[in-house]
Amino acid sequence: MTNIIPPKLKNLWDEWNLRSSILFSLFLQILLISFAPSRKRRGTTFITLIIWSSYLLADWVAAFAVGLISNSISNKTNKYETQVQTEDVLAFWAPFLLLHLGGPDAITAFSLEDNELWIRHLFSLLIQLVAVGYVIIQSLPSELWIPTTLMLLVGIIKYAERTRALYLGCLGNFKANMLPDADAGPNYSQLMEENSSKKIAHVPAEIKIEKEIGRGDAADYDVQEKRLSELEVVEGGFRYFNIFKGLIVDLMFTFNERKESRKYFFARTTEDAFKVLEVELNFMYDALYTKMVVVNGKIGYILRFVCSVCLVAALERFAAHHKHTNGGDHRPDPLKMHVFDVYVTYALLTGAIGLDSIAVIKLIFSDWTIVRLKYPRVKKFIFQTRKTLTFWRIGRWSKAFGRRWSNKMSQHSLVRFCLKERFKWINNVADSFGLLEILDEIQYKTSNVVRDGLKIFIFELLKEKARKAEDSKTAREICTARGDWVLLHSACHSLTEFVDVEYDESLLLWHVATDLCFYEMDDEDQDPEVGSQPSDEKTKNNRTFSKCLSDYMLYLLVMRPTMMSAVAGIGQIRFQDTCEEAKKFFRRKDIIPGGRFKENSLLSWFKKFFISPRGRSEWKCSMSWFKTWLHKFYSKTRKRLEMEKIKRACAELLLIETVVKPVEVKGDRSKSVLFDACILAKELKGMDERKRWKVMSEVWVELLSYAATHCRANTHAQQFSKGGELVSFVWLLMTQLGLGDQFRVEAGHARAKLLVQK
Repeated sequence: MTNIIPPKLKNLWDEWNLRSSILFSLFLQILLISFAPSRKRRGTTFITLIIWSSYLLADWVAAFAVGLISNSISNKTNKYETQVQTEDVLAFWAPFLLLHLGGPDAITAFSLEDNELWIRHLFSLLIQLVAVGYVIIQSLPSELWIPTTLMLLVGIIKYAERTRALYLGCLGNFKANMLPDADAGPNYSQLMEENSSKKIAHVPAEIKIEKEIGRGDAADYDVQEKRLSELEVVEGGFRYFNIFKGLIVDLMFTFNERKESRKYFFARTTEDAFKVLEVELNFMYDALYTKMVVVNGKIGYILRFVCSVCLVAALERFAAHHKHTNGGDHRPDPLKMHVFDVYVTYALLTGAIGLDSIAVIKLIFSDWTIVRLKYPRVKKFIFQTRKTLTFWRIGRWSKAFGRRWSNKMSQHSLVRFCLKERFKWINNVADSFGLLEILDEIQYKTSNVVRDGLKIFIFELLKEKARKAEDSKTAREICTARGDWVLLHSACHSLTEFVDVEYDESLLLWHVATDLCFYEMDDEDQDPEVGSQPSDEKTKNNRTFSKCLSDYMLYLLVMRPTMMSAVAGIGQIRFQDTCEEAKKFFRRKDIIPGGRFKENSLLSWFKKFFISPRGRSEWKCSMSWFKTWLHKFYSKTRKRLEMEKIKRACAELLLIETVVKPVEVKGDRSKSVLFDACILAKELKGMDERKRWKVMSEVWVELLSYAATHCRANTHAQQFSKGGELVSFVWLLMTQLGLGDQFRVEAGHARAKLLVQK
């Protein structure tokens, strides 16, 4: 049989496959420990791709290298096989791969689904341990048995830590660890039996019920705001993380926990409140995706100390053996160990010590360590040292580095999407490879910073609602509002029909209407990029908030359908049908290519830019044409031209007479809401400008709040590792303010007494 692979290439692979695999495995560990912590601060595609590929390759490469070592040991007696490495070196390298399979502290699971596979990782631990044990036994007696044993201990500890972290991060186990002890309550039957016996004996007796003291939330918000230090923010975040981490697995909470949380957050400024929420969500991220829960504790600290000591001792033992074998000469004996193998071994040892040192330093200065310290002086010292080191390391970027989430909100606009239509063949190719959604995000998604003004606006509105929610029943009613609460209190009864529909339909209606109102321009001298400017600052802010929240909610509906699945309904179908009707309308108006004359549509569209203004059908070949072309494409920015197109599209939509409802003309086969949104926009434009943007901004906060409380809890948890989402902050904030249906324990045990009358 002819060998396709050239002998030289095969020999090269046989000689370097194991070395390259081990070094590549070490390189992947360096990538993971460097980039994994940044995924909670940056949800970019590039960072996610690096972490995802490194996470998957790290396990595969390490397991592959263990197989190569085992195969090399098995072939040691085969006279036709060339032994590249000595058995001692192979046995010493094997535990390093166990160490790599354990992974860094910064990432144990790439997604929540990885935690559910903890049994697979446990089985893999046993299999890899058997393989490494086989390699070590085959190498005995070994001159490197001491450092090999030390590294084997470290590898087992690291891999066991990862398996334990995956076990604790599994949502089923996460919930089981938080379930309270079984509580049968007071002995009802005994009390009733005693009461019956008294009646039989004709002894006058009565049962007196004493309610539990401490109820009532009416004065929770009547507190003065107090600023928090950064240390108090971390401590507050950890405190409420321990109380409300059950949100992830849909546990319920008592009225005492509700009262305590409300009192705390009513006394906070918006900045401090969002910082506390940021710390809470960061602790949730650590509990689900990292080893922090496992390594923080007495046993975790002891094991980490043992690992560090073993790594240093293994390096010392190998260096002593290397020096003794070569008689003090720094160059190794080729008969004992290959020169490059010595360098590889030192790289593995120094790399392991370096990665372990980084992990120990991060552990010492982590939020987990700070909140667990009992001595205030030590706690303050470590916190201030961390703050100083962070600033010294990255200077003016320390504030961004210290963030625990991306502080970004993605944006997606239906009108912009329809006006930037791609060629169909590009969509077909991307769809055939499953890349259409990624392509849409790259082309159509933008990001805005979540500004402090928007946070204040959301926080104050939710606090105002929380003041009215004196009991859990009222709180649940408030959380079911999808704009009707605002319209009712704003006396906008004519608009209620646009919220008394399915949630996805209401969201699309208000999104398109917001764009139509946002891009209106009555004065040609106004900047088309920002549309018409309101007369006062508050109205201007409300207008900006409406646009940001509108585009953000459409992004969640269209590009995060899994997260919105509980409330989305047929949102994807409505969006597609609305876009198709909008594109059809824009083509008819020659706003995008594809007008009435299909065979000449693209040419007719370009004529608007390249034809003589006198209306002649011939192309202008003179200098005047060139000047016109330059004026249209270089005197104006691309963004300005795009905004002008959006303005024109919105203006054309508003010119349509909508005297008859679209469903009466078209029927209900198409789920498009385009012209229904035009009716809503005209209703809004008939209102006073200040009231219009006030109502619209508050409606969008209600739509956001409804989505936050009705999305599944595990979908919020999935976003922790992707830079975080504003909707998750709103979800947690509403719970902290006592809004939601998680507070179902209205009272504790009643104190019943059987009183015998004399």
